[in-house]
Amino acid sequence: MAWAPARSSSGSDRTSRTRVAAPVVASVALVLLGGGCATDADPVRLANASIDRVVDGDTVDVVIEGRTERVRLIGIDTPEVEHDGRPGECYGTAASAFTAAMLPPGTEVRIERDVVARDHYGRLLGYLHRDDGLFVNEEIVRRGFATPLTIEPNSMHAARFVAAAAAAEREGLGLWDRCNESTTVAHDAAGG
Repeated sequence: MAWAPARSSSGSDRTSRTRVAAPVVASVALVLLGGGCATDADPVRLANASIDRVVDGDTVDVVIEGRTERVRLIGIDTPEVEHDGRPGECYGTAASAFTAAMLPPGTEVRIERDVVARDHYGRLLGYLHRDDGLFVNEEIVRRGFATPLTIEPNSMHAARFVAAAAAAEREGLGLWDRCNESTTVAHDAAGG
């Protein structure tokens, strides 16, 4: 499976969606959270979050201070699961199951933010870290359940995700062993 630029869906306000094909020099100016800011060396985290449920391989619902928020994991793209009458993609169910196994309900997580706080669907954008130190986004890629997906300016950990995907591809892990390029091309052409 080769990485290629992903096509943005027509009518979308996502104008700079890019699959990362080579190592990227990640640069971050500011990370914003409700008026506070931080640099790359001091990222902002929401410490009081716990997993409510896993929606799919790269989306979870969390509880933060008593309210539920949908979080889209930044920097990664897992295959889609079947929904709304659309068929699932190769390895979508496996990716969702892997994320669910790592993040059962009640798992305490820290959410690290990047430059843009929410996507055009209103979902919170974040990097998840379990309390045991596991960097969830990176682990999903490292184990072969996702490919890197950089949507600027949220690129703080892009180089790490590219390295993790390259290692998974070399080792033939997960979707790198099970899925072929035509599966990804069909998804991209559909605007997914």
